[in-house]
Amino acid sequence: MGEQTGHTDELRQRVERHIEAIGEFTSTPGQGTTRLTYSEQDLQARQYIKRTMTEYGLQVREDGFGNIFGRLEGTIEGAPGVLIGSHFDSVPNGGSYDGPAGVVAGLEVARLFRENGLTPKYPLEAVAMTEEEGGRFIGGLLGSRAMLGVISREEFAQTTDKDGITTVEAMRAIGLDPSLPGKREKESIKAFLELHIEQGPILEEEGIPIGIVQAIVGLTQIQVTVRGSAGHAGTTPMERRADALVAASKIVAQLPELAKEQGNGTVATVGRLNVLPNGANVIPDRVVFTADLRAGREEDVLGILDKAETLARSAAGEGIEVEIERQLYIKPKRMSGHVRELLEKSSGALGIEYRPLNSGAGHDAMIFSDFTEVGMLFIPSRGGLSHCPEEWSDPADIARAVDIFYEAAKKLTEAE
Repeated sequence: MGEQTGHTDELRQRVERHIEAIGEFTSTPGQGTTRLTYSEQDLQARQYIKRTMTEYGLQVREDGFGNIFGRLEGTIEGAPGVLIGSHFDSVPNGGSYDGPAGVVAGLEVARLFRENGLTPKYPLEAVAMTEEEGGRFIGGLLGSRAMLGVISREEFAQTTDKDGITTVEAMRAIGLDPSLPGKREKESIKAFLELHIEQGPILEEEGIPIGIVQAIVGLTQIQVTVRGSAGHAGTTPMERRADALVAASKIVAQLPELAKEQGNGTVATVGRLNVLPNGANVIPDRVVFTADLRAGREEDVLGILDKAETLARSAAGEGIEVEIERQLYIKPKRMSGHVRELLEKSSGALGIEYRPLNSGAGHDAMIFSDFTEVGMLFIPSRGGLSHCPEEWSDPADIARAVDIFYEAAKKLTEAE
């Protein structure tokens, strides 16, 4: 193989230090990682990532959406880049590995290029993306969608959090510049590689350190607003009420049955629910909640979406109004056969056991797959846990993934 790129203890230790360092940037210490987009913790994490990129000899820049790039220039002028990375935001009270594991993988592949004196013909870029989780701004995958023009700069600028703060206002509050260039043309990207924790139990249960992702499920998110009438909890007779929460609860309670009825692994989740005016002795007059709907086949995504919207509309009447807004729709996506083959060959050459897997979670890779060749690796999640403080993956497995990506990136960048 030429250079020594095996799974070394030094690489594992660097990976572990990076993960621990980024994990310190949380607004809920001792209660998991809470690093919402454009927060003070976001700023701290991005400063650390940019410092590391600089230390690794990369050209660092941020775009007008807050995504970070560390570039190792290629010898072909104007050539498209090979991007390796993931996101660095978190869900509330989440873990330290969801997202940062992939960011660290991109950093360490770039470091291996520099350490081994490789010069790529096509640029290599370590990338750290923002707002994948949708923890602050509803919809998720915002950084990659904006970067690739799936949503316009205007749509991005008009997106607000639950407090009505726009993305642009939030960016400026931590010193970011939303006027910087943002959209990347697909011609500027040769391939995208992403490492992620599995967030499920399969790899750990089978004792296999690497999963090579074949496809990612389709998903849609809708926001349902149920409006009724406020009133005094003690003086309004039951037959005179238009209780928004009671109406919303009937919708929420039936969604799991709709998913089971759709079948084929279809899932439905209500993860965010706001009750207004949120007073203990006030009848709720407005309830806003999200429904996250996922399936491996597009016909099932569309099927559960239609059933969920029909169910929501059926709650209207007798003083209750229902409004439905589609926040996100992404078809199931297959990964590039060419890149999968590269990852399989690289794993085999390194003697690292792997198995094919499909992803039940959405990732930035699914956005990139409409624009370029995409490959994705999974590593085991202890207990299959994710989006919780107990989330943990072995840094040794991240190091193995770095070695695999390094071998694949050498071929994709035609490095010498």
